[in-house]
Amino acid sequence: MNKVTVKIEGMMCGMCEAHIADTIRRAFPDAKKVSASRKHGEATFLSEREIDRETLKRAIAETGYTFVSVSVEPYTKRGLFGR
Repeated sequence: MNKVTVKIEGMMCGMCEAHIADTIRRAFPDAKKVSASRKHGEATFLSEREIDRETLKRAIAETGYTFVSVSVEPYTKRGLFGR
């Protein structure tokens, strides 16, 4: 499982966050735990498969927001007490 973090400029409100999250879900139907934060200027989600960065970039750009960067790192689920 991979954790994907996308840096995005232009989000100003809660509706912007929802719009970005919906866009990611449409572009990557297998995405899990999709969230966006205007405060941090980023969106994060989990994916079982390798993501196509160009598809992600294009999907964000089509919404009118500015795609800045993307980073992918391995994700391991932690236990109840962080082990």
